[in-house]
Amino acid sequence: MTPIRVDERVRSERASGPRLCNRCHPVGASRVRFGLAGLGRIGRLHADNIRRIPSVELVRIVDASETVARAFGEEVGVEWSTAYEDLLDDVAVDAVVVATPTALHVSMIEAAAAAGKHVFCEKPISVDRESSARAVELARSTGIKLQVGFHRRYHPDWRAATERIRSGELGDVYFFRTSLRDMRPPSLEYLRGSGGLFVDVTIHDLDAARWMVGEIDEVTAIGAALSTPAFAETGDADNAIVTLRFAGGALGAIDNSRVAGYGYECSTEVVGSKATVRIAHHRRFNNEWLTPGSVSADWVADFGERFGQAYLLELEDFAAAVSEDRPCSVTGDDALSAFVLAEACERSFREGRPVRLQREQTETGVIYGLAEGASQAA
Repeated sequence: MTPIRVDERVRSERASGPRLCNRCHPVGASRVRFGLAGLGRIGRLHADNIRRIPSVELVRIVDASETVARAFGEEVGVEWSTAYEDLLDDVAVDAVVVATPTALHVSMIEAAAAAGKHVFCEKPISVDRESSARAVELARSTGIKLQVGFHRRYHPDWRAATERIRSGELGDVYFFRTSLRDMRPPSLEYLRGSGGLFVDVTIHDLDAARWMVGEIDEVTAIGAALSTPAFAETGDADNAIVTLRFAGGALGAIDNSRVAGYGYECSTEVVGSKATVRIAHHRRFNNEWLTPGSVSADWVADFGERFGQAYLLELEDFAAAVSEDRPCSVTGDDALSAFVLAEACERSFREGRPVRLQREQTETGVIYGLAEGASQAA
C-alpha cells in the first residue's frame, strides 16, 4: 500500500516505560497497545471501544483517506497515517485491529505476522478459501494471535444460553433457529466486494450454530433478489433461507434479509427435549406505549445498538489473550469453518441442491471441506 501522506509525528519516539513484547505478554504487564486500520463504520466503533477498555490503549490509527485519518487522529489525540506500514513499523504497537475492506484483510494479516504484531480481524478473512487458509497458517507459524470478529459469541444473552445448553439444561437439542435482518442494505460498492449475502451475513449465523449446537453435516440454501434490481445485477440475493442438518441429528433454520424495513433483528431460538431458549431483545428501553387501539415499543436500528457490549467484550478478550499469552477464544480455524459453511450455502443457492460437508479434526481445531457428489440425508 502506497502512502498518500505520512504525518511527521509518526517519526517521534514514545515515552519509555514498561513494554509488551510482540510475542509474549506476561500477566500484569502494561496495557496492550493497539493500532487500528480502517475508520469506516465498524472501525470507528472499535476505536470508541478501545478507548473504553482499561487494559487497552489506542496508540495509532491508519486510514486510506488523509482527511479522515487526520481528523480522527487529532480528535482522539493519537498518531495517524495513511500507510499501514507506519503502523507496523511503530514499536509502540503490540496488536492490530483490521477493520478495512475485506479485500485487504489477507495482505494486512500477512504483513502484521511478518512484523510480529497480533491481529484482531473483522470477518471474513477473505472471500477466497485458499488465501484465508494461508493467512491463518501464517499467523499460526509465526506465533501471533489471530482473532476474528464473531461478536455474537460475546453477547451476554448468547453466552449465557450456550453455557446452559452445554451444561445439559436444554436436554437433547432438536432444533436451532436464528434470524439476522438488516433494516436497509449497504452501498452497492460495498455489496460488490462483500462476497455475497452468505459470506457477509449468514456467516455469523453459521458460526453461532456451530458454537451453540455443534458441527454441521449439510446445508440447503434458497435466496431471491426482491427489493431492487441491483442485487440481481450483482448475482446476489437480498433475502435467503438456509436449512441445516447437524452432525448430532438436530435440524436448523436460518433466515436473512438485507431489507427488513422495520429495523435490525438478530434473534435465536434453540429447542431441546427439556427446555427451549429464546434470545430476542431488540429494544433500547423497556417500556411500551399504550394508546387507544394500539401498543408501541421502540426497536433498534442497526448492529451497533444490538451488539454494543459484545463488540467491546470481544476486544477486551483479545487483549487478554495477548497479555496472558493464551489462545484466542475465536480462532482463525473458527473463521475458516464458518467461511466454508457460507461457501456451501452459496453453492447450494447456485446449484439448487443440498450440499454436504466433510470435516477433519486437527490439533488446532476442525477443518471443513465441501464433500463431492450428490447429497444424501445423514
